[in-house]
Order: sequence, then C-alpha cells, then structure tokens
Amino acid sequence: MSIFVPNSHILCREIHNPHQQHWWGGGSCFVLVKSYGFSFDQRKDEWKKVVKRDSRVGAGFLPDLSRPAAIEMQPIEDCDQLDKILDEAKQLSQPIIIDWMASWCRKCIYLEPKLEKLAAEYDTKLRFFCVDVNKVPQALVKRGNITKMPTIQLWKDGEMKAEVIGGHKAWLVIEELRQMIQNFV
Repeated sequence: MSIFVPNSHILCREIHNPHQQHWWGGGSCFVLVKSYGFSFDQRKDEWKKVVKRDSRVGAGFLPDLSRPAAIEMQPIEDCDQLDKILDEAKQLSQPIIIDWMASWCRKCIYLEPKLEKLAAEYDTKLRFFCVDVNKVPQALVKRGNITKMPTIQLWKDGEMKAEVIGGHKAWLVIEELRQMIQNFV
C-alpha cells in the first residue's frame, strides 16, 4: 500500500521511523510504503530482508474537508452589479471586502490566492469580491475612489468604511486586513 501526502514535511516528521518504514522522495512528493509479508531494503550497499511491520497514518494528518481551503472571489463588472451586491449586504447586515486590482499588477496577482484563503476563513461572516480596474467602466473605479493597486476595501451599510493599499509585502497586507475586519465585524 502506498500513501501520497501533499505535505511531505508532516509525513517525514511525524511518521518516518527508519526502523519501521521506508520512504522515498522524488520532487515534491514522498511515498510511504507499508510492507506486507516481506520486502528487501538496501542500506550501505547491502541488501537485507525486511519482515512485516505495521504502520498507521492517523486521521490528524488528513485535511479538514468540511471547510474549503480557499474561496474564489466573485468579480464585479459594473456599477449596477456593485449596487445590487451592496443592497444584499445591507439587508443581511454583512460587510463585504472588495479587492481592486489589475491583471498586469504583480503584487495584485501575488496577493489574490492569499485573499482567497482569507475568504475561506471568514466564509460565513464576509463575502469577498474583486474588480479588475482595466476591464470595468471607469465610473466604477471612480466610485471606489481608487488611485493605487492593489486596494482592498471593506464596505458596510452601503459605504466604504476602511481600506488597505497593498503596495508592501503580502503578509503585512493580510495582517492589516485582518485587523480591519476585526474592527468592523
């Protein structure tokens, strides 16, 4: 039986015991082999018979599949769609996050997956949206009062309450965004 594990560090650190199991690394994947009966092992240029050994992988190593790891941000394409989203959020008294970005902006591209992971964390409390400023009417960009990208805004009760301009490191932007969310949620 072979087990493929997406996070090889957990596999090697938590499970590997050189006296009980064998593992091989190749690229970004490690394979843990559980032997049935016997197999052969090569260490220090000598082959020896390996007797059956028991190995277990506990459920603690499996990811929590009940919650998504990332949620894709829904795009906003015009002012009417923004009005509709703001009205729905106002009725639910739920704030929303809007990421104003550009498809050519490297910092925007780098920040996007981190925002999608953050969206999964706040799945029931917030909704995350994105606006590509080059693909929407300029009236929408002016409505958001956007001058730099990426700009991440928190909107509540139909108006913009706070923003983070992401011209610095992504982890700092995410920390500032977490702080902003805690202040308004």
